[in-house]
Amino acid sequence: MIERFGYGVIRWRYWILLATLVSTALAVVASLSLKFEADYRVFFNEDNPQLLAFEALQDTYAKDDNVVFVLAPRDGRVFTRETLQAVAWLTEEAWQIPYSNRVDSITNFQHTYAEGDDIIVEDLISDAKDLTEADIARIRDIVLREPQLVNNLISPTAHVTGINVTVQLPDQASDEKTPEIVAFARDLRRTLRADHPDIEVYITGLVPTNNAFLEVSQRDMMVLVPAMFGVILLLLWLLLHFLSGVIATILVIVSSTMIAMGLTGIIGISLTAVSNIAPVVILTLAIANSVHILTGFRRSLHEKDKYAAIAESLRINLTPVFLVSLTTTIGFLTLNFGEIPPLRDLGNIVAMGVTVAFILSVMFLPALMAIFPAPPPLLATASGVRAMRGLGEFVVRRRTLLMWCTMGVTLTLIAFLPRNELDDEYLKYYDESMDIRIASDFTIENLTGLQRINYSLNAGEEWGICRPEFLHKVARFAAWYREQPEVVHVDSIVDTLKQLNQNMHGDDPAYYHLPERRDLSAQYLLFYEMSLPYGLDLNNQIDMHKSATRLIATVQGLSDNELLALEGRAQRWLRENAPALQTHGVGASMIFANVSYRNLRSLLLGAVIALLVISLILVVASRSVKFGLISMIPNLVPMTMAFGLWGMLVTKVNLGLSGVAIITMGIVVDDTIHFLNKYLHARRKQNLESPDAVRYAFDRAGVALWTTSLTLVAGFLVLTLSSFSLNSSMGIMTAMIIVLALFTDFLLLPPLLMKWDGSRVLKP
Repeated sequence: MIERFGYGVIRWRYWILLATLVSTALAVVASLSLKFEADYRVFFNEDNPQLLAFEALQDTYAKDDNVVFVLAPRDGRVFTRETLQAVAWLTEEAWQIPYSNRVDSITNFQHTYAEGDDIIVEDLISDAKDLTEADIARIRDIVLREPQLVNNLISPTAHVTGINVTVQLPDQASDEKTPEIVAFARDLRRTLRADHPDIEVYITGLVPTNNAFLEVSQRDMMVLVPAMFGVILLLLWLLLHFLSGVIATILVIVSSTMIAMGLTGIIGISLTAVSNIAPVVILTLAIANSVHILTGFRRSLHEKDKYAAIAESLRINLTPVFLVSLTTTIGFLTLNFGEIPPLRDLGNIVAMGVTVAFILSVMFLPALMAIFPAPPPLLATASGVRAMRGLGEFVVRRRTLLMWCTMGVTLTLIAFLPRNELDDEYLKYYDESMDIRIASDFTIENLTGLQRINYSLNAGEEWGICRPEFLHKVARFAAWYREQPEVVHVDSIVDTLKQLNQNMHGDDPAYYHLPERRDLSAQYLLFYEMSLPYGLDLNNQIDMHKSATRLIATVQGLSDNELLALEGRAQRWLRENAPALQTHGVGASMIFANVSYRNLRSLLLGAVIALLVISLILVVASRSVKFGLISMIPNLVPMTMAFGLWGMLVTKVNLGLSGVAIITMGIVVDDTIHFLNKYLHARRKQNLESPDAVRYAFDRAGVALWTTSLTLVAGFLVLTLSSFSLNSSMGIMTAMIIVLALFTDFLLLPPLLMKWDGSRVLKP
């Protein structure tokens, strides 16, 4: 039947070529509708509890979407006339940033003080160019004593200052507006640098971080795709040694990739910084089938003409190539069990690409080879074939030693598995060469943290936030947070009320405490709100009904586990000291910190299902429970060895690595299927003893296995050039697992087969 299929492909070759070219052309058109999502929210499900809680908080108070300018004068002094003029100019111009609705800096900070019987509320600096040295000294003293500013908009040593611009992005088309906002901010930076060359300006914040998802994807595509094509061309020429095979394989993998991306556009899957690497992964995986079929084709040319050799290669390779494609597809599809939508999208896109690559490799590739001139036969004396025969002989003779040595190394590396820790820092997803990473690192080291834990503390009634007992609990919670070593700044309404209480008593420092009566707090807040200019109201701290207030703890460069540990301590404090106020901390950082563990739990279920399905496939393919189970050993060993090695050398496992085990489970089984297929053919069809069947498998499949593995390793190592750490770490780990899988398939699987198969003749 398979042989008839092969001759059918040859007969209809021109129609197959036409259908493939038309499909590819249509896919190119469809791919033009692909959209890119540049928002950290794409990493979470719409029903993610932390995301829903954060969005509810942002609906109650001001949103957290912001652009932060960090100004660092080269002389290390913020409080000079030139620097303060620059801050004042940028503060004013930042209002022109698209969708900005609030700008905070040390120059427009609403300073309050008593003047006779009046309370004055005004910008701290109204005209920077007219400041005297005495004015600057007075302003410096005010700023460095203000808890709302220090470690927030001014460093304690006054060598760096920040300007925070809050933006109200439209719910629709926010991805299109983000680059516009960042471009405007960069224009302002360019202008300020030209006017003040001695002031360095950094840009960070949530909006630039979101925009970096788009920029890193564009950067990766400019680097990864050309690099991948270069690697493919080099490897294909070195491995195949004939031009028509290289051309045919290139056409197969390019068409597979384009059709997969076209289907992605038709389905409506949006690209992200993670799923954007799908073309590179498809290009890598699509090569293997072509190499196996072309290798079998050239081997058959010894005894057959071109058409018969094509049909023979399909007869030998169609089943293993189908099984390989099926298991790889299953591996990527099981990413759908995870909690990370971009990883699910990556799995679905690659699964489509692998499926298309299988169809093209068994139809389009043979059709091309039927048209191209026949290449020279693959000589049995070729260096690669001789090397595989020598390796096969070595494995047969040293099988017991190899089995125990491999198992010993495996057990040693397994001992390091517990050292792995699921931990991440989403602010470090970007390469250190990227502007956003440089700016974020500088801000964290010199000014303030970029991770914020938000609490909406509910008083339970309108104007309830003015109750003294409520405010004292909020103040105690804020004081507890300030005592934590990880915290650099705490923002709450109690600081404003303390300052107003002092102002109302003639600026007497003895009155820097909360008002003692509810009506006084309400009056102070009402007076203060009425005195504030446009855009600087208290909506970022209190809700419209005055029934809840927001407390923000800013932390500095914590990993996910450290962040969760801090929030856990906060929950314990609330439970023991203010149970009526207890609520979970929310924020972008908290969403990332929580999703890792839920994603791992979900993927573990996917891994179990994938393992069971792939095991069943191997049992059915080998028509033997014994061979199916034996073949799973060299597929599980590489993953455990790789993660053990990772635990020994690195220990931290990020979101990108969490899906690698499932992905590679489908990939590494490929070599096992091809080796086992040739082994069982020798045992069942040629009645060879187990050692001779191993030699036959090395002779017939060895070259193709190491060449496809080399290609896969090279392809996934290309991902290490990515500027996005989730992609680069995924590439490193996958390449490592594939290398270890090749070693176990060559050094562990054959000894296992010879030990457990015995010498009896197998039924065909």
